[in-house]
Order: sequence, then C-alpha cells, then structure tokens
Amino acid sequence: MSNGFGFSFPNNNGDDDDDNNRRGDNPFGAFGFGGPGAGGLGDMLNQFGQMLSGMGSSMNNPENSGPVNFEMAQRIARQQLGTTAKPSDADVRAVEEAVRLAELWLDDATALPTAGGRVAAWSSEDWLENTMPIWQRLVTPVAEHMNEAQLESMPEEAREMMGPMANMMRQMSGMNTGMQLGGSLAELAKSAITGADFGLPVSPAGVTALLPKNIEAISRDLTVPAQEILVYIAAREAARQRLFTHVPWLVERVVSAVEEYAVGLVIDTSHIEEATRELNLESGDPQAIQDAMAKLQGMDLTPRITSRNASATTRLETLLALVEGWVDVVVTEALTERIPSVATMNSAWARRIASGGSAEHALSKVVGIEIGAPQIAKAAELWRRSTIAVGSTKRDTAWDHPDFLPTAENIENPAEFIDTLLDDAPADDFEAEFAKLEEMLRGEGGAEEKDKDPEDDE
Repeated sequence: MSNGFGFSFPNNNGDDDDDNNRRGDNPFGAFGFGGPGAGGLGDMLNQFGQMLSGMGSSMNNPENSGPVNFEMAQRIARQQLGTTAKPSDADVRAVEEAVRLAELWLDDATALPTAGGRVAAWSSEDWLENTMPIWQRLVTPVAEHMNEAQLESMPEEAREMMGPMANMMRQMSGMNTGMQLGGSLAELAKSAITGADFGLPVSPAGVTALLPKNIEAISRDLTVPAQEILVYIAAREAARQRLFTHVPWLVERVVSAVEEYAVGLVIDTSHIEEATRELNLESGDPQAIQDAMAKLQGMDLTPRITSRNASATTRLETLLALVEGWVDVVVTEALTERIPSVATMNSAWARRIASGGSAEHALSKVVGIEIGAPQIAKAAELWRRSTIAVGSTKRDTAWDHPDFLPTAENIENPAEFIDTLLDDAPADDFEAEFAKLEEMLRGEGGAEEKDKDPEDDE
C-alpha cells in the first residue's frame, strides 16, 4: 500500500499480484496516469505531455520550493478528474432544502447551534479546490519531515555527494510528491459526498457542502427514496459543521496531532542492512551469488516508516472516533421518528466506512499517516449512554474544552466518563462560587494597598 510519499507499506490483503498486473497493464499508472475510465495510450501520453509542458514554470515558481509541489498536485488532480458535472439549479435547491430541514431537526438533538454559514452544492472539482488549503496544512509537515528522515537514513558519503544537487533533488522530490498527492486527491474527490467527508475538517469553516452528483451515484444501490438519502447526508454534514464551528480548538487539535506525528518520523532500514549482510555477496562464488539474489527477491525490503511520537496517532484516532460517533448519535436521534429509513442508512453508512470511505483511508492515501480504524461504534455507544444519563445539553458540554472529552480508555469503558457528567454540582453554581472567590481576592488586594506604607514606594 502506498503511503503517498514514494514508499510502500506491506500489503496485507494478499493482492500484490493484482497490483503488479495492473502496473504492467499501465506503465504510467505509478505516475497517476490512466486508471479506470481513462482512454488509451494516446490519452495517457497526452496527460504526460500536459504535465511536462508546465514543469518548467512550476519548478521556477518560488511557491513550489517546499516539500510538496501543490501546483503540480492540483494540475494532476484536475487532469484525473476530467470534466465533472456541475450541480444544476434543481440540485442546488434540493441541497438547500435538505440542509434547512436537517438543521431544524438537529436542534432537537443537540445544544450546539447551527454553523450559521452558507450552504453549497459542489462538484468534485469544487471539493478539490475548497478543501486544498487544509490538505496542504496536513500534508506539508509529513512531507517535510519525511524528506529529513530520508536524508538521515542515507550514508554520510551519499549526503556529501548529493550536496551540489540538493536543491534540484528537493524540487524533484516536491514534484514527485505533488504528482502522487494529486492522484490521491482526485480519487477522494470522485467519492466524496460532503465537504467534511471522511470525518475530517477539510472544508472551509462554516460551509455546509454536499456533492449531489456523487450522492446520486451512491444512491442507486439503496432502496431508499432519494430525498431521504439527501436529508440524511445533509444532517450528518450539518452536525459535523456545528462541531467544527462551535468547538474552535477542534480543527487545530487534528492538525497538531498530524504535526506531532510528523516531527517524530524515522525511516528504519536496519532489517535491509541485516538481510544484505547475511547474503554474503562478497564470496565471489557465482552459484552463491545467484542463490543469494533468489533469496533477496523473497524478502521484504520495504523501508519501515515509523514515528517516535506514535501516541499522536492514538489521540487522532480517538478524536475522529468521538466526532463521528457523536454525529451518529445526534443524527439518529434527530431523524429516527421523522425518516423511516434511518436504520437502513446507518447500516449503509457503516458499510461505506468499512469499504474505504473513512478517515484512516483518507489520511493514509493523502497524508501518509497510518492509523487504526477509529472506534466509531464504541464512541457512539458512549455518547448514546451519556445522553440517556444526563441529556443532550449536559452531554455536549464535553466539547467545551479538550480536557473534558472522553479518552481512549473511556471509549472502551464509558462508566467513568459518565460518572463525571453525573456530577450534581450545576455549572452555574460553580461559576458563581468562582466569581465570589475572585471578588474576595480583589478585596484582599485592595486592603493590602491601603495598608501599604507610602514610604515604601519612594
């Protein structure tokens, strides 16, 4: 499995042969050309020529001197997307009406108010353009520290030899990463159905966006009225936007977890060095060398990419699980008595997540971070039990501060977290007591000023 930065992780699905066959069928596949829906060799060569035509200006642009050439990424992504159907006027009206209805019903299920921004109907190309700023924030630190880790893993002699070419190598690396990023984003854009799809806060703040053409494509396999599907998806996106808008630290928390993970990136090649030492290639015996090469082909010589700050991924998994679990509970509570197909769509949504429409897939594909599947179902159960215990208003106070949120341990065992919510001391009483304490301290400070000898100031 590609991590988006030129390395491959071991494929646990047993489909390496299929991947090799696909690469053999399409020699340009590794560079993001061709693929499903593409034309013949002429079309692929045309794509390649278009990329080369802009390469000179791209490399000379100072803005593209970083670890990722985002201009290249956008160009490749647009080429792979091709011409995307724009939402019609009827689509726009349907999206606006679905969001309006969803917001009205969500008011009964959460204390968090509406995002208050605009409602938008996007095409896949719109999704690509509008989410790119956050993808840049997520991708840049990982790519930057990946480059540093690559240099650190090289022998000192090799680093000295490439010294004069370091700048060109960085530009070429940025272009290569940009090409791979563009292909990954194009793939996500084709499957995205909302602005903050996959549970990641990548859409602009306050914008509740749906992709009606992509929703229409996935709706064909469901025996549910199209309007109900649209309202259900609108409710999920509107609920996410309530969180991302009214919990100001949430987006930064996600980004900081990615940055912390990136800072600790290391490339471990010790297993490769050990394997080559055991091969004894210096013996000079042709048969021994042939046997050694045969043995080498059966070894996993993939560099192992890890992070010294692996705990950051745990926090990221927990946060994403809490967001999507909360959305599950709020949407189900808001719609169950109003839309009869909610249970069916909840099951369909779970299948979509399991088949790749998830945050961990998006992070792996685009950002290069491998995280475990967030425990969304368990997080949803925690929020559901919390709602039963204390109601939605008290439940949602957990989003007031990062320290109030459930931990990974709480997701596994919610009892302790629910006990904290069951604290009988109302928040208003606590604030009143705190105000009294502040007033008392100010009074003591004033008394000290009066008792102070004026000569002390001289």
